[in-house]
Amino acid sequence: MNDYLVEVQNLKQYFQIKTGLFATTPLKAVDDVSFNIKHGQTLGLVGESGCGKTTVGRSMLYLYKPTGGRVLFDGVEIEHKNIRELRKKMQMVFQDPYSSLNPRMTVADIIGEPLDVHRMYANKKERDERIAELMSLVGLSSEHARRYAHEFSGGQRQRIGIARALAVDPQFIVCDESVSALDVSIQAQIINMFKDLQQKLGLSYLFIAHDILVVNHMSDEVAVMYLGRIIERAATRDINNSPLHPYTQSLLSAVPLPDPREARKRQRIILEGDVPSPLNVPSGCSFRTRCRFATEQCAAEIPPLTDRGGGHMVACWNK
Repeated sequence: MNDYLVEVQNLKQYFQIKTGLFATTPLKAVDDVSFNIKHGQTLGLVGESGCGKTTVGRSMLYLYKPTGGRVLFDGVEIEHKNIRELRKKMQMVFQDPYSSLNPRMTVADIIGEPLDVHRMYANKKERDERIAELMSLVGLSSEHARRYAHEFSGGQRQRIGIARALAVDPQFIVCDESVSALDVSIQAQIINMFKDLQQKLGLSYLFIAHDILVVNHMSDEVAVMYLGRIIERAATRDINNSPLHPYTQSLLSAVPLPDPREARKRQRIILEGDVPSPLNVPSGCSFRTRCRFATEQCAAEIPPLTDRGGGHMVACWNK
């Protein structure tokens, strides 16, 4: 068995955007991203909206064919010729529980569709038993099997989406902002369910979110993205206790603290300016236009993601 279940090597995803009658410009949604995820562990991917988090997850599962780079699952490179077989082992839970479920299908048909596609049952009785088992696993009653998605709350719909992802017994799940559309109390229930399922089934996750508190609770390791690149990656504890990149420091300084006295003591780091357009990424370090420590070297060269000790990776010339 490989040390890593999933390996992403120099992943690139460019989209050609029409900028004139005959002209196009590449939008570098993901640009040279690399990371690994161990068996039974969770990597949290955090960053602002539009930084490329969702595109990373979709490219890993070949929902978008990558422009460049490699994705390996348990040592096997994912390609078009083997994607159907590997897709049983890799699934995705989408962000919006309202639009990711077919309104014309019953819950039983939604959960059973992956079983039909991959022919994972011998007869109708076995199919129905598997659907009932999956519904129980995510906290839904089998009495709901004949209902339609619009009859459920947002949290229940997300449970249906999770049951659908689990139907083919995957080893790896991409959770794409899977709790961001839910109320806070429901978020906690879904997050705890994800952790329980991980312990029961030995799942590995790529957990994508813009809320760094949620990511910290879920993840063994955290990767921070900015404009299509990973700028810092480390164990969750290290990211929280000693963030190295100025962008990560600003994210953590904005996290609310429950103790008002501690909150008053902490210095809030306010970033100046707006996030540059991904169609016109600054030269060198993409964060330099908003960074208080930027130098001439930052404008001239892209900083590589390097290990600063203990597996704490950061892409910054000044750290």
